[in-house]
Amino acid sequence: MGMISLPAASLFAEMATGAPAHAESPATPRRVPAATIGQQSLERAFVCFRIGTPLWLDEARFTELLELFDQNPGITDEITLFTSETHPPLPLAVILERAPILKERMKAARERGYRSGINVLATIGHHEENLPNSLSGDFTAMTDPLGNVCRGTFCPNDDRLRAYIAQVYEAVAKAQPDYLWIDDDVRLWGHAPIKAGCFCDACVQRFAQRLGRPFTRDSLREAFSSGALPDKLRLRRAWLEHNRETIGDLFRLVEMTVHTVAPGLPLGFMTGDRFYEGYDFAAWAEILAGPQRAAVLWRPGAGTYRDERLADITDKAHDIGRQVALLPTHVQCIESEVESFPYQRLKKSAHATALEAAAYIASGCTGTAFNVLSQYDEPLDEYRPLVARLQGARPFLDLLARVLGRAPCLGIHSGWVKDTYAAQNPDGEWFAGPSAPSHCNEIWATGLPAAYAASHACVTAWSGDQVLALTGDEIRTALAQGVYLDGPTLTRLNALGYRALTGFEVADVRHEDCIEELTDHPLNAAFAGRSRNGRQSFWKCPTYFLRPTADGAQLLSRCVNYTYRETAPCCLGVYENREGGRVCVAGYYPWEQLQNLSKSAQLKAIMRWLSKDTLPAYVVSFHRMNLWVRHPGDRSVAIALLNSYLDPAHGVELLVRTGNDLMKITDMRGVETPVQADLTDGPYRRFRLPTIPPWEMVLVFVEQPAATA
Repeated sequence: MGMISLPAASLFAEMATGAPAHAESPATPRRVPAATIGQQSLERAFVCFRIGTPLWLDEARFTELLELFDQNPGITDEITLFTSETHPPLPLAVILERAPILKERMKAARERGYRSGINVLATIGHHEENLPNSLSGDFTAMTDPLGNVCRGTFCPNDDRLRAYIAQVYEAVAKAQPDYLWIDDDVRLWGHAPIKAGCFCDACVQRFAQRLGRPFTRDSLREAFSSGALPDKLRLRRAWLEHNRETIGDLFRLVEMTVHTVAPGLPLGFMTGDRFYEGYDFAAWAEILAGPQRAAVLWRPGAGTYRDERLADITDKAHDIGRQVALLPTHVQCIESEVESFPYQRLKKSAHATALEAAAYIASGCTGTAFNVLSQYDEPLDEYRPLVARLQGARPFLDLLARVLGRAPCLGIHSGWVKDTYAAQNPDGEWFAGPSAPSHCNEIWATGLPAAYAASHACVTAWSGDQVLALTGDEIRTALAQGVYLDGPTLTRLNALGYRALTGFEVADVRHEDCIEELTDHPLNAAFAGRSRNGRQSFWKCPTYFLRPTADGAQLLSRCVNYTYRETAPCCLGVYENREGGRVCVAGYYPWEQLQNLSKSAQLKAIMRWLSKDTLPAYVVSFHRMNLWVRHPGDRSVAIALLNSYLDPAHGVELLVRTGNDLMKITDMRGVETPVQADLTDGPYRRFRLPTIPPWEMVLVFVEQPAATA
């Protein structure tokens, strides 16, 4: 079998030294010309450090930083300088004062062999912070549906603010950066103390003109949340399109301004889940590329700031996977945000910081951007162990990026689309909060693979009202394949006219004292009669009793009470419909309390059945594992596998859909181990893996055998 792309001798040399075997000395320039940043082949991960103003305003402190990096060769390719340490926009005079200093610091970084650019921290503003020293004047504040404002954030459609933004980006472009980053303040949700924006008079009028209907702020807010459901959904979708265009118009201004000064300069944008903004990442990337097709960089992010809840790492990885899924293929430099706000060293371990970077490459990125150093003008001694640990992790990050590339993740999809936010709270107040579809996170943590785009789904998992955001074609396509539903989704689908394809209806809803018991069914195998109690008195979740509506609907679980007498013959069932699609309706804790042996085994059997044996891989043994499966080549399977548990994972059994009996597994230290399959199960081979330490990742690679004549 062929090796993973990197020859073994070279890989081991990298792991032993903490730097690539072919690395130049720290003093040798390794600069990639600006015009090609983000366009080179993925031989290495893209790695960046984002540096706060206290570390670069003072020349001596910045020199100390450069020396720290030089002492850890290969630690980073890029040094990116924040324009500000606080989050509202700065007065233009401050930007103009700092631009020449930024130019000198970037020059010093290049002389050490690093690419260097500028991160504009606040284009429209984040929050109310440091207001006496921030931008002020006759600008329109970001306004919510009730007329409340954020004084540290401004409306991106305000012509006066747009003039200011043009001057800021002209100034930083003239400082000759290798690239420019737009930070994640360019959004319309979550500018404390408000949530949804912007509902200033000008934005409401702009939207009204677009629709050809008169609105005031109050009447528009009322229309989003009252009236006939189809009318509400149409209006909400129109507002999401308005939000997409608002951000697109701002990016056109930035692109034109920057590329007039510096043609071809790469532009980057930092994101989070942007459902309220319309998730128009592909269109925004095209705008930022401009007519010259400059490289576009992306930095997906979310909040993971401390070690107390390590599961935040995998939750954020799924957030990032969604953000990457819709990016066009020309976006090659995708550096995940790894941030340790508020930058206190004992809040997040060096191990967790390195693991974050690996997990986010596993879910779709091609590199990482570390924002983990001091935000003070102080010596960097306390950060030296962290930097050394991240240098040691660099070869594994390079290996992940090189093997996985931009191949999509394959598996179970949470059913989200760009218009998902339109279906948020459809029968009530719309602005109850962005609904990031996190319902699959516990399913994925049982050892089932995640997919982030519908086109790469083996099974689609729908929760609640999210189907209301889908088109009829999207619903029919999924129902002709494999879908996993909860009770509310079943009710919505049946009301929309898909009853003949679902096989069930809701017979009753109970809120207390329900226990699931597995029936004697082949998908339950040896676990028939086993129970699961979600304890509704503690963790509130209604139970949906189900009634079959079609011949062929099969019952997999029933409900019993605390005397173990049956209260409903069915709370989970499966059905194969006339279109050949397979449906599972789960009425009892469909998304939570899934991690006992019998339930996780049942769930894996169901997902495999729903997919018609097209799941690319899954952990069949009883372990808390996350995995991301890619097909980076026509004849290979690559799997990033994370033990998301505080115990070592002994005896992990991995089923891989492959005809090859040999795999190679590489751990975070570079140790490569061949593993032979010990069992064939239909189209799958079973591999028993070496022990995986707690909260560590391995990369599994299986090359498909050549086709026989």
